[in-house]
Amino acid sequence: MLWQRLITGPLLIALVIGVVWFDASLDERASANALPHGLVLFAFACVLSVLIAREMSVFLRAAKIVVCPVVATTAALLGLIATTLSALAPSSARAAGIIATALAAMLLLALLRMARNRDPHGSMMLAGSTLLVGVYGGVLLGFWMLLRLEHSPWILVGAVLTTKSCDIGAYFTGRALGRHKMIPWLSPKKTWEGLAGGVITASIIGGTLAHFSWQCIDAADHIPIWVGAFGGALVAVIGQAGDLAESAFKRDAGLKDSGALLPGMGGVLDVLDSPLFAGPIVYWLLLLTSAV
Repeated sequence: MLWQRLITGPLLIALVIGVVWFDASLDERASANALPHGLVLFAFACVLSVLIAREMSVFLRAAKIVVCPVVATTAALLGLIATTLSALAPSSARAAGIIATALAAMLLLALLRMARNRDPHGSMMLAGSTLLVGVYGGVLLGFWMLLRLEHSPWILVGAVLTTKSCDIGAYFTGRALGRHKMIPWLSPKKTWEGLAGGVITASIIGGTLAHFSWQCIDAADHIPIWVGAFGGALVAVIGQAGDLAESAFKRDAGLKDSGALLPGMGGVLDVLDSPLFAGPIVYWLLLLTSAV
């Protein structure tokens, strides 16, 4: 319901701002003690990883796919931790080894769970579902931690706002001008006009936030306006792909929402579906354009 969204939305924004402010306030102390940045955000990401894994497990079970929630949750945390640690590795080979080991551990956990049950039926589904949750709730979320290790947390806030602004632009444009259905068999309410409005909105927001990023103290946080505008359009499209991916999961599971944790909004995945897919795009875009 709309009134629930109007309450839940501001509370979520206040929570995120509080976490980010606390995380940013510890930057100087972390540097003085030779600790990595983003410890507060990492703890917050771990909580989100667990919640995403639990909701994905509900999807999988509803779709009659074999999954163990405990193993899936462990896999998601492994994915998040390994992705974050890879940025702290002394070499690219070590980084690749960390991530590869985490993926192998996910598979091993699934096989050990199968062995415990002494029943090979559904073992391939269990292995596949474990890896799916490990990537979805761990690796994708881990890209935001990679960003945090190289930028201030406010850059992450800007990237998330840019991604979510597409939803707002698409909603209002679609209601006002939407005529041509985009993917009626998957998401009947989405239109091409709505997507165009969302892309334009995200591009404007991205360019605007990039303009203000030059007021940041750290030069690493200075984002060229063209990068913000282009990146806004790019994450808008990829973010919509994330939204459609979750829609596919929900339809396969026969569920309307991923959960009921957030009144008026559904579950954590219903809020993070687009940022999860946008994370890798934001990371690589800023990495590849940092020398431009």
